[in-house]
Amino acid sequence: MQPRSPSVLECPVGRAVETVGEWWSILILRDAFQGATKFDEFSQSLGIAPNILSRRLAHLTKSGMFVRRRYHERPPRYEYVLTDKARDFFPVIVALLAWGNKHLAPKGEAILLANRDDIRPFDPVMVDAADMRPITLANAVVIAGPGASRLMRRRLTSLKAMNPALAPAGD
Repeated sequence: MQPRSPSVLECPVGRAVETVGEWWSILILRDAFQGATKFDEFSQSLGIAPNILSRRLAHLTKSGMFVRRRYHERPPRYEYVLTDKARDFFPVIVALLAWGNKHLAPKGEAILLANRDDIRPFDPVMVDAADMRPITLANAVVIAGPGASRLMRRRLTSLKAMNPALAPAGD
């Protein structure tokens, strides 16, 4: 059962998890970023049961991550094409790859992300576009956005670690 509390549904993280948080969905998107577009390609790469793959592809299509496009008439066959919304998810995959390599690769990285031009491995870091400084737990706080409800504003002011008024400065 998916959580349905207002604080989860209003939260961009909660909505993102509702869209792509199921692990098969993330792996399907990973494979799509690597060039997979057809049902059989996803099935072969992931070893996923066809009924689960069908449900996940339908969900990702309904939520705007894929456009389903017919590529063969008889029998009808479809491919799943990434949308701009899905391509905007790529940095999340990059962050998961970097985190997994750092914390879950005891024998060393099996996969690296590299620059297309010179095949130099990237060292991914999330940065602020304005000043290019890394975004870390120590320098970030959560504040209410213009669309925040009263309930969300109240919730955010109660978050000790993420509230600018309550968070310790200079950490």
